[in-house]
Amino acid sequence: MRRFLFSLITALLVGAAQVAIGQVGISQAWAADASPAPKGLWLVTDYPALTVQSGGSASIQMKLENSGLPPERSALSVQGLPDGWKAQLLGGGQPVAAAMPFTNQSVGIELRIDVPPGQTSGTYNLVVQAKGAAQSASLPLQVSLGKELPPKLDLTPKLPSLRGTVKASFDYDFTVKNTSGRNLVINLSAQTPQNFQASFTENYGSQEIGSIPVDAGQSKDLKLKVQLPADATAGDYKLLVQASAEGVGAEMPLVLQATGQSKLKLTSKDDRLSAEAEAGKVSQLHLVLSNEGTAPIENVNLSASPPNDWKVDFDAKTVGRLNPGEKQEIVANVTPSAKAIAGDYMTTMRASGSGDSASADFRVAVTTSTLWGVFGILIIAIAALVLIGAVVRFGRR
Repeated sequence: MRRFLFSLITALLVGAAQVAIGQVGISQAWAADASPAPKGLWLVTDYPALTVQSGGSASIQMKLENSGLPPERSALSVQGLPDGWKAQLLGGGQPVAAAMPFTNQSVGIELRIDVPPGQTSGTYNLVVQAKGAAQSASLPLQVSLGKELPPKLDLTPKLPSLRGTVKASFDYDFTVKNTSGRNLVINLSAQTPQNFQASFTENYGSQEIGSIPVDAGQSKDLKLKVQLPADATAGDYKLLVQASAEGVGAEMPLVLQATGQSKLKLTSKDDRLSAEAEAGKVSQLHLVLSNEGTAPIENVNLSASPPNDWKVDFDAKTVGRLNPGEKQEIVANVTPSAKAIAGDYMTTMRASGSGDSASADFRVAVTTSTLWGVFGILIIAIAALVLIGAVVRFGRR
């Protein structure tokens, strides 16, 4: 038994040693294959050869990359520029003459080239240089002059159809793109139904615009805001956005789906929010329930919040349906408390349905019964007679 256990332990130790040796071998092989990252300074771009039209311009995006070197100021320049051509180096949208990327980081640089008109077709070689005290880099570029692209515009909506109530504001996000070979100022317009209000803004701006400059090959994100008139009705409306520049244009059809909106109103028959009632007796208050919206409203329920010990009943507590512009008269039977003293009291009437609700506060002037007045006068008269009799009787003594 001891020999068996000794053999088993020995086998396990030998296996573990072999696994460890294998892992070390793999690590050594990986370390041998992995080459260190190259150190240096580079100017790189995605497209080192491009075509520009005579009289046009082009923008070339590039990066100055620093791999494993300490930060160093590098002067920027463009070599080999033909006569009459203009070149400008930009960083962060501003003209720059030098760049200094940190270790293992890069700096974005833009080269803008303006080609004067009347240039001979062909291929021109330019070189962008970044020169520092210890390191330098260069980027050869090939610029070919070709025929100018004809002006062309594209309009692309994000959502061509929107849905909302007639009181809502409809915002259409869209993109206008200048696919021509030169910069354009694009004019914007919108065809809408009568009395609709339409305005254009940039996508994240609030200033209204009627035109916008767009560089060659670039696009702008814009927004069309549409507001319906106060008397608009529910329905589907067609809109048309137009963009034009230098004799060319583009159109973008849109759809506006306006849904109705109900609007309840609760008042009295003569629009007076006051009434009179006698304590302990039923008085009728004639209410008018109307739908001043553009959509029907279903299941309108009536309720009231009277003072304590009052009672309010409706001859029709529920109205099944009110169409737009429809009115219905409701009678509220108001019974003040029998103990109520003369004065003004507030009673709130409410109407609520599927989509809207309304309320109105009515001032109820309460009077007391004349019988109580007569009874009070009799009591006072009797008390006076008793007092007079007492004075006469005891006064003689």
